Amino acid sequence: MDAEIGGFIRRFNESVGGVNDDHGGYHETITRAYVAGVRRYLAEEEAEDLLARVNGLLAAPMGQRGWPLRFYSRERLFSVAARRGFVEPDLAPLP
Repeated sequence: MDAEIGGFIRRFNESVGGVNDDHGGYHETITRAYVAGVRRYLAEEEAEDLLARVNGLLAAPMGQRGWPLRFYSRERLFSVAARRGFVEPDLAPLP
């Protein structure tokens, strides 16, 4: 399933007039970092209610905008290589 996420997002971007290139649109590494974070959160979260889970995720560290920068230097995360394909973190392993 993870391998299919990029295709879905790229097609959506294009369907609404967006562009997927070296400077904008879909970003593979950021997407995969957040997927890892969401999985970690869900493995630890006990709430049954969907709204409580979503709100909890948004308030949790892995729901924050800069969360991937705990694992990646800014230069590596925002590189063209990281946008186009998954690159391993250079600061700490992803959960």
